[in-house]
Amino acid sequence: MSEVTYEARQLIRARYAIAAVFLVHGSVTGSFATRIPWIQDHAGVSAGQLGLALAFPALGASVAMPLAGAISHRFGARTALRGLLALWTLSLILPSLAPNLLTLCVALFVYGATSGMSDVAMNALGIEVENRLDKSIMSGLHGMWSAGALVGSAAGTFAAHLGADARIHHLLAAAVLTALGLLACQYVLDLQSSADEEPPPRFALPPKSALLIGAVGFCAVFAEGASLDWSAVYLKEELETSAGLAAACTTAFALTMAVARIAGDKVVDRFGPVRTVRVGGVFATLGGVLVVLANHPAVAMTGFGLMGLGIAVVVPLAFAAAGRSGPNPSQAIAGVATITYTSGLIAPSAIGAVADVTSLMVSFGIVTVLALGLVLFAGVLRSAGRETAQSPKPIVPEAGSRA
Repeated sequence: MSEVTYEARQLIRARYAIAAVFLVHGSVTGSFATRIPWIQDHAGVSAGQLGLALAFPALGASVAMPLAGAISHRFGARTALRGLLALWTLSLILPSLAPNLLTLCVALFVYGATSGMSDVAMNALGIEVENRLDKSIMSGLHGMWSAGALVGSAAGTFAAHLGADARIHHLLAAAVLTALGLLACQYVLDLQSSADEEPPPRFALPPKSALLIGAVGFCAVFAEGASLDWSAVYLKEELETSAGLAAACTTAFALTMAVARIAGDKVVDRFGPVRTVRVGGVFATLGGVLVVLANHPAVAMTGFGLMGLGIAVVVPLAFAAAGRSGPNPSQAIAGVATITYTSGLIAPSAIGAVADVTSLMVSFGIVTVLALGLVLFAGVLRSAGRETAQSPKPIVPEAGSRA
């Protein structure tokens, strides 16, 4: 009896630890994003050159993510995550040190590579905790990432308001986040590969199941990237709102995503991943229709809010499904992550390219069609994940229950 209780305590502690890891990971992104204008001025690059440089994080992540499985296999999940997360938090220092375009591209490639590898490692451990608890936690973990991004961006905004040198800001932020990350990693699950287990290949194409799951994630991330980068522009140009109201729309969208992810696990446990994504796709599609047809800012803001609500839990559920889709979870997760990173990379530029030829209204018509894809293809999550939390029984008793 005491042995089960001890296991329950260990698992609950591991859950909070991996949530802290997600928070730290998101804080790095928020800290970087708010100081991009300072980095641009310091490196002396134009807007077009900055756009080129900002493609390198996704490129670095896509190249490096397949390595995460091999690193975890060799060193164990906890040690691998500890090292990869520390590399990621410390890489925050690099972009602000870059004096020109070439060094900025190299710095952002490293920044993206360490981000992608630590992303795969922490999602794999989060999925393992979810499987042992037999209840959804991945949406909440990604909600913690969003909360971390908000915390990091708030601190960065304050630093920018004070006129602080980004090199000093990022050095201090990296030191604090590295320390917090190392502390959190002490309590995550320590998974070790057996001696006779075949090591995963360093580079491999994702399995077919990951491609199908990744396609669902692609639709959601495309809508997310389009909304985050273009919602303010849409309100300002299409509906002629003030800059302040347009910016508030983007902030509201990000907050909607964060809150929906934190609350999403209870919904997933109640209705299962397929129904949750399907209903979310309906909300996102309805939101897209409102955005396209909006003749008033309130209607468009409602549409963006519905879109954020509808897509919020899709990526966490895609990662969870990938982790249960085959014998090599890290490889499947890396495949889904690569597809979603690619979607996030191309979405803003694709929206802009279509808008140049036609209009932003047509661009968001395409986003609406992709949101409808969530309704049509949510079923690919069925084979990999549980439909409801009622079956099977949890491995570990809930906190406060009798063993």
